[in-house]
Amino acid sequence: MFLPNIADYVLGYEITSALAYETARHCLIDALGCALAALGYPACRKLLGPIVPGTVVANGARVPGTQFELDPVQAAFNIGTMIRWLDFNDCWLAAEWGHPSDNIGAILAAADWRSRNAIAADKAPLTMRDVLTAMIKAHEIQGCLALENAFNKVGLDHVVLVKVASTAVAGAVLDLSRDEIINALSHAWIDGHSLRTYRHAPNTGSRKSWAAGDATSRAVRLALIAKTGEMGCPSALTAKRWGFHDTLFNGQPIVLKQPYASYVMENVLFKISFPAEFHAQTAVEAAFILRRRLEAMGKTSHDIAKVIIRTQRPCIEIIDKSGPLHNPADRDHCIQYMVAVALIFGRLTAEDYEDVAAADPRIDRLRAKMICVEDPLFTRDYYDPAKRSIANAVSVELNDGPRLDEVLVEYPIGHKRRRSEGLALLEAKFRANLARRLPDNQQARILSVSLDQASLEQMPVHEYVDLYVMRD
Repeated sequence: MFLPNIADYVLGYEITSALAYETARHCLIDALGCALAALGYPACRKLLGPIVPGTVVANGARVPGTQFELDPVQAAFNIGTMIRWLDFNDCWLAAEWGHPSDNIGAILAAADWRSRNAIAADKAPLTMRDVLTAMIKAHEIQGCLALENAFNKVGLDHVVLVKVASTAVAGAVLDLSRDEIINALSHAWIDGHSLRTYRHAPNTGSRKSWAAGDATSRAVRLALIAKTGEMGCPSALTAKRWGFHDTLFNGQPIVLKQPYASYVMENVLFKISFPAEFHAQTAVEAAFILRRRLEAMGKTSHDIAKVIIRTQRPCIEIIDKSGPLHNPADRDHCIQYMVAVALIFGRLTAEDYEDVAAADPRIDRLRAKMICVEDPLFTRDYYDPAKRSIANAVSVELNDGPRLDEVLVEYPIGHKRRRSEGLALLEAKFRANLARRLPDNQQARILSVSLDQASLEQMPVHEYVDLYVMRD
């Protein structure tokens, strides 16, 4: 009943949580802001647009911040890649990690494409409330499956869950039947799955920035295949020897310990202060505090003899790195690099991962003075469903002897426990990202709708997406 349960949830479960819808709105604008910011980077832009240059699809899905009009599969790749490029969209941490707003690539592309074709056929389009509902359900599927199932332990990347969640909700958005969604989901599970190779040395690279776009585009493709009536594979997970469990999950079944509702969206983690792998967010916050103390003492990074970072086990597994860092994708997944930049410059931006910034010799000198140690209590609280902390404690020893008092930060800005503190900053982040790409009058129109829950929910999808289209 595993696949039917997902299909029944996406087609039949009514979301009644006002908090979930409000959080989904903030998640949407944050993700779209991240997408616009990514357009400032040539490495991202070169991957965008139609597969065949110059192709325009009639009534196609639009890509925010561009003039592209694409089929929904390629539009999902574009949008998903842009959202994830800077590692600045939302996050979910459990036995598996991931970024549930990655699914917006599939949701927005499918909803926009369906709405534009509905208008062309003189039918009613979808509204942005439909998009928010699909987001809540995608977050829930990805996040609940991540709670107990560590795909990373068998070498699979977390985008497997993006593909599964996006397939389910894209199927609902594209008006698939229950059986068609089940068929599409079966193909999502037996599909080829990304290895974590591109997230770890010596292969860390920019694929981690387009992997989610790849997953969302494949999800839309599978939904469209299923919509033709193509058969599925009922025992895709459980077939002996050939199913997902036996072939890729060491014979263990996928575990789901709580029913799907709206828990994940209500508790999702926002990245607000800086683009950094989430397990390092609190360490960077602590480093900012320590830098202010150093300045008050008249000290700089040259005066530091040693930096000790107490952290959780997942941080050590993912971003504890020594030795050369070869590219921005390598650097934004190195806790030592992030802490070093914060201590030296009192900032951490996407530009700080680029080659020009990384060439500053002070960064690697300070990295070499850092050690990470696991604190079992931090690891326990990380997995505690009542806490879900992401604690880091940073201490600094100086060359002339004294040791600065350790700074402990348990919950980053953007965590539910600091949500009220973070929302104003999240909206400011959205405004700043709009200003990177769009003229003042276009920004004003977007803000007037996006910051008002009722106005956004009532707006047809294609009209909202059109607000982001680049004009001649």
